Amino acid sequence: MAVDVVTEITINRSTDVVSAFAGDPTNAPKWYKNIEAVEWRTDPPAKVGSKVAFVAHFLGRQLAYTYEITERAPGERLVMRTAEGPFPMETTYTWTDVGGATRMTLRNRGEPSGFSKVAAPFMASAMRRANRKDLLKLRGLLEGR
Repeated sequence: MAVDVVTEITINRSTDVVSAFAGDPTNAPKWYKNIEAVEWRTDPPAKVGSKVAFVAHFLGRQLAYTYEITERAPGERLVMRTAEGPFPMETTYTWTDVGGATRMTLRNRGEPSGFSKVAAPFMASAMRRANRKDLLKLRGLLEGR
């Protein structure tokens, strides 16, 4: 069973500001509760082909994985993929101007294998909750709340 979780939020800042902050993997621990560390495997800044290693905690487990940036359109879209572990994942950020504010969409999708396949519906629900909280934290940081 595939997992496809889409979450969005409107942030009262320009797309340039939101995409520059959220699109820089170095900032991920500041707004993703579950991400503990980020390490560049290639030289920054983020561009197609860049590789970034993450250490995260999710559903009581520590996960280490490396994303490769596969698409990057500054101010519009960022796509990262990993093929590692029991849950290969693609994460997509999109940013759209809505009257001077930004609608940010966060999409996580993947095809779990092994035990993760059995737990996919539970994982999708947990991801949706976590993504909502993370986007609210991002909005708070960028709006100065």
